[in-house]
Amino acid sequence: MGDQPDEIRLKPTKDGSFIRPDSAFRSFVSKDPDSQFPAEKDRYVLYLSPGCPWSHRAMIVRSLKKLENIIDLYICSLTMGKDGWFFDDSPEAAKYGVLPKDPLYGLDTLKQLYLKANPNYEGRYTVPVLWDKKTHAMVSNESSDIIRMLYTEFDHLLPDEDREINRPGGGFYPDGLRENIDEINEWVYHTVNNGVYKSGFAMTQAAYEENVEKVFKSLDRLERILDEGPFLLGKHITEADIRLFPTILRFDVGYVPIFMCNLGTIRDHYPNLHLWLRRLYWDNSYRTHGAFRKTSETWLEKYKTGYANARRRILGITGPDIVPKGPLVLIHELEEGERL
Repeated sequence: MGDQPDEIRLKPTKDGSFIRPDSAFRSFVSKDPDSQFPAEKDRYVLYLSPGCPWSHRAMIVRSLKKLENIIDLYICSLTMGKDGWFFDDSPEAAKYGVLPKDPLYGLDTLKQLYLKANPNYEGRYTVPVLWDKKTHAMVSNESSDIIRMLYTEFDHLLPDEDREINRPGGGFYPDGLRENIDEINEWVYHTVNNGVYKSGFAMTQAAYEENVEKVFKSLDRLERILDEGPFLLGKHITEADIRLFPTILRFDVGYVPIFMCNLGTIRDHYPNLHLWLRRLYWDNSYRTHGAFRKTSETWLEKYKTGYANARRRILGITGPDIVPKGPLVLIHELEEGERL
């Protein structure tokens, strides 16, 4: 990179803490045919990187909702280059579904797509991105908005049995549980989903210790919640489970060794969370159609490579990426009697 500053490197804050910037594109796809972005088959595409947990939640919902033939998926690099996420024509990248170039415009980086959407854009070039191929516009780069669009707005294009109103429990974000889901999402986001990043990207010892303790206090809280049922809000999978899954899947393989979230592991210290994780991952029933495993298995071994690269780049650490060897088992199988 020579003397050029690394665009990925974090700008230090006064107390050494990591602050995630807000998403800049927040429009919404709607089932209303007269809306700015009406839900139509083959009109939209998700740009994402499977190693990124925010991307992963969008991949999961696209698969849970059986939208693979309605919304395209363009996979970017598994690590960030000098301009962020990029397309990669190497044989190694092809093994993981990474595209050699952007299929729509022949672009090399996601940064170029952001600048196509807004030539004056100056924020970070994050994934996932929901793109409108018809109007050549970026609809959203906020994963929490994208997954809610996918729950309901394309339902008129699906068979009756796959529509939210007919799902067990009333769907992934049912009216009667929305307040509960939002409440869980709020503290889980700050102290778990983003808490691991606040720990791993901390620039002072105090900031690291403060945030890693919050991570494990919240894991303790989640463990107690799962005393009551197989999922976070009872018998059915909800958005709260979907948003937590990518973080817990990455915890032992990435966040423990690389982000130093090492006060415990899911597999050794949180039996309820470990069972919850494995039940979702290995499920092939009507509940998930294998969505959690399908969107994870190919890339699970590469999560730690992405985090080793990201931590070095973001903190400005010099030298090569050193990737931890373990764990020997990436995810344990279910034992007799553990399946739902």
